[in-house]
Amino acid sequence: MRVLVSGFRHETNTFALARASYERFERGEGGVPMKRGAGLFELCELNLPMGGAISALTQRGHAVIPSIWAEAIPSAYVTEDAYERIATEIVEAVRSSHPDGIYLDLHGAMVAEHYDDGEGELLGRVRAAIGDRVPVVASLDLHANVTERMLEHADALLAYRTYPHIDMAETGHRIARMLCELMVSNSRLHCEARRLPFLIPINAMCTLFEPARGMYERLETLERDKVTSLSFAPGFPAADFPGCGPMIWGYGTDASAVAEAVSELYELALAREHEWSVPFLLPDEAVKEAMRIAAYAKRPVVIADTQDNPGAGGESNTTGMLNALIANRATGVAVGLIQDPQAAQMAHAAGVGATIHCMLGAASGHPFEGLFAVEAVSDGRCTLEGPMMKGTTIELGPVACLKIDDIRVVVSSTTAQLIDRNLYRLVGIQPETMKILVNKSSVHFRADFEPIAEAVLVAKAPGPVKADPGDLPWTSLAEGMRVRPGGMAFTKAMRSEWTEVKGGT
Repeated sequence: MRVLVSGFRHETNTFALARASYERFERGEGGVPMKRGAGLFELCELNLPMGGAISALTQRGHAVIPSIWAEAIPSAYVTEDAYERIATEIVEAVRSSHPDGIYLDLHGAMVAEHYDDGEGELLGRVRAAIGDRVPVVASLDLHANVTERMLEHADALLAYRTYPHIDMAETGHRIARMLCELMVSNSRLHCEARRLPFLIPINAMCTLFEPARGMYERLETLERDKVTSLSFAPGFPAADFPGCGPMIWGYGTDASAVAEAVSELYELALAREHEWSVPFLLPDEAVKEAMRIAAYAKRPVVIADTQDNPGAGGESNTTGMLNALIANRATGVAVGLIQDPQAAQMAHAAGVGATIHCMLGAASGHPFEGLFAVEAVSDGRCTLEGPMMKGTTIELGPVACLKIDDIRVVVSSTTAQLIDRNLYRLVGIQPETMKILVNKSSVHFRADFEPIAEAVLVAKAPGPVKADPGDLPWTSLAEGMRVRPGGMAFTKAMRSEWTEVKGGT
């Protein structure tokens, strides 16, 4: 059979500043640039849902019709221009190709300037273009904010089950198998979905630990017999619209069996609500604790600079952790990545061995001013080898290693999350030999750094990505949604109060 495949991926932090323009999707910033046509087959070598789906479809002898695949690093709203250009291209491909099935590689937490529910709108357009007889399926990120409209217009949605996301290609493979079965059977599955009534902090979603680990373990045991698939998306808790929040859903041939499985997972997550909270350290606390552990450790202590995570909408340019490291006279430290194109250019112009005076992180509004020794420079081309994005080559532009005291800072020209040890090796830093590593990431770094870490600490340094969703100025959440585990429920009165404050500032 003939299957059209396409992808449009973005995780939108509506509280962030920089928006996702069409050019950012073209570049793929810190990831894979836009692909069209046969270019989509290049993704088969990477840990991406599209690659897994194409492999599964071709293995079964189906003809793959590649359209467009585009992804931009998490940021504020997707611009109307970017959304319409990419969505229109996908829908036109659907209309012109007359496929027997459609697979979409989506994130699930896209908010555009003109549509709160980016994926729901896209799926609605695809459904209108193809009709009800052709099955439409999509893979989703674990951080998807799944809406009723998304479920309505798709025959099946399937989310990742790991965070860090090491099962992306596997998820694409699994949803493609479901699509094959739907095309052959020419029937629809029963769907059941329930949304949890509280937002979950990103750091608590890590599937290496409880309660997330237990949720997915139970999910897999319930996925049997007449229950075809189950998904749990804890959501992306920084999207200010009514569809924000965790969702549990499933498909199967027996409606009551699916409803029973979804209800059991819902009750399990609800019963453990308070376990979804996360303890955070202030920058000074994190540095002192890291120094205490490092004094006797043979492996590095890793600190997550979670509130400047570019994987959740941060710009990777704040210097709060650097200030704390300097103030506490920490030694044997590497920090990465701080995005500052001007500092990187200054380092390249001065050359290795030179000393430069710069305002590092000026774009954040709170720069660190100092004298730095230029230890190494690089063109910024880096092939990742960690388990999450192995084989992916990214382009960071000019990169430099700047040293101040006994602290080495990897400065890049482009924003990218520090998820792979090769991002340190790019400028000659061997992360395994450092006492302390400060990574601008929330959880993804654990895939490659957990095996070498003596301990992992999570620091709540000043930054645009609020680690606690209860700290955000919500205006459009669903009525009754608790803003954090065990926290207060969102109300219209809260919306009015914040609107008044925002209007006067």
